Amino acid sequence: MGAPTETTNADNTINTAQAASAVQSQQSVQSPQPPQQPQAQQSDDEKISGKLIGSIIAVGSLAFIGILTETVMTVLFPSLMREFSVSTSTVQWITTIYLLSVAATMPVSSFLKRRFKIKALFLAAVALAIIGSLIMIVAHAFPLLLLARVIQGIGSGIATPLMMNIILEQSPRSKIGRLMGVGSLVITVAPAIGPTVGGAVTSVLPWRAIFVIAIPIILLAAVIGCRCIEQKVPNEDAYLDPLQLTAIVFALVGLVLALNQDGVAVGKLVSGGDATFPIVVTVVCLVVGLGSLVLFAYMSSRAFSPLLRLGILRDPVVLLHAVAYTLMPLVAIGYGYVITNVAQLSLGTSTFVAGALVLPGALVGAVCAPLGGWFYDRFGAVKPILIPMGIAILGPTLMLVFSMRLTATMLAGFYFIFGFFYAIGNANVMTSALSEVPGAFKPDGNAIFNTCLQFGGAAGTALFATILSVAQAGAGAEGTASFAHATAVGGAWIFATMILICLIGWSCLAMAMRIRVRRHAAASRRGRDQ
Repeated sequence: MGAPTETTNADNTINTAQAASAVQSQQSVQSPQPPQQPQAQQSDDEKISGKLIGSIIAVGSLAFIGILTETVMTVLFPSLMREFSVSTSTVQWITTIYLLSVAATMPVSSFLKRRFKIKALFLAAVALAIIGSLIMIVAHAFPLLLLARVIQGIGSGIATPLMMNIILEQSPRSKIGRLMGVGSLVITVAPAIGPTVGGAVTSVLPWRAIFVIAIPIILLAAVIGCRCIEQKVPNEDAYLDPLQLTAIVFALVGLVLALNQDGVAVGKLVSGGDATFPIVVTVVCLVVGLGSLVLFAYMSSRAFSPLLRLGILRDPVVLLHAVAYTLMPLVAIGYGYVITNVAQLSLGTSTFVAGALVLPGALVGAVCAPLGGWFYDRFGAVKPILIPMGIAILGPTLMLVFSMRLTATMLAGFYFIFGFFYAIGNANVMTSALSEVPGAFKPDGNAIFNTCLQFGGAAGTALFATILSVAQAGAGAEGTASFAHATAVGGAWIFATMILICLIGWSCLAMAMRIRVRRHAAASRRGRDQ
């Protein structure tokens, strides 16, 4: 009887805190002016300490390196296949096993944050990043590369949510949008410039040089972090239930593997190969993943100390934001795959040029993510999210309209449109959602949203790779006119899919804003009546 009562009390705490803060947070949704505060307190709120900036730079650099190597590796596949004598389906495990490690670590970030000191977690992530990079530099067997990617994935799974937790806990309230924008640019820009970095480095140096370059950056981040990271919130005596951990790991690993093997199965079917094994693996992984997810949700609802307090998703505003935060990265991260493949296989560009096409959109994202946060701080949530995210849909729309006569310049230009407006709007989605979550539950929300982001990115690459392989099936050898035409057709299918995904994500955000505005208006009326 004790366990259900504890969880019910936690959920009631969420609901009570949300209702109590509704009037106070109404202004952040509708009004451009921040809530009134005493002058001294407001002055303190406006100040961003140097140690906070250093903390964000240190942890953000670590997260950036981890996410960057995720997409850099895709450019290295041909070199790795030759060096280690492995097939295309085997070499893809370099990326897949990394994503699995990140996805399995993200849900534990809330527990780690409550149980261990921030600096200890940061140093653990630094150690994992360095060990993984050293193994990548010296490894001469493919299994060792996989081991290195597992280690690096765990480190990245610790660092990324840690950066967001530091921002959420230690940022002045009037600056939280801008600093969350800085955090968002780390997550969105790193995978976008990965192909460019990989193409540039490997054109003049061996592929292992990427990890040689990464180590000094990681060490510099460690020095800055040791000097700047501070503990603002005391730790708790949190308990890690091994059954909950096993269930969520099996759920995420099963779903990611199902997506990966589904693409392999479809590719074999359309090419006339034997797809029996990948189909069986897909079905088994899907059943295990969905079953484990249901089991985890059930155990969390009954547990005295849940690994993730999923009660925050009972709020439709938070849930709709989470759905959008899962869908939109499908397009944002998938763009890097689509553009580089269409450029090389349809337009005949080099690897370096194909990677460079995503660079303008990625760089503008680096500038505009904090700008989007400034809009959030100034105007609230509605307009700084819905307007730019709506305009961003113009990017894949133009891609679809000109899909059969695209040029390299068009690819870069249309992606620039998407990247510019997406960076402004998406930087505020998690900030907007977590504004509805009581402070004690923000680490859980952070873990949930970062897990959604990782899963969305993995799903997008798998989805678009499957679509492109279906279009290319039976089109002849690579380099022929028929194969180039088939790739262009596949690109058109992908751009149409992107538009649909963007529309669904935007609709979820619009519904969330409407519910919140009505909720806060009702709470305001009740406050005036009392």
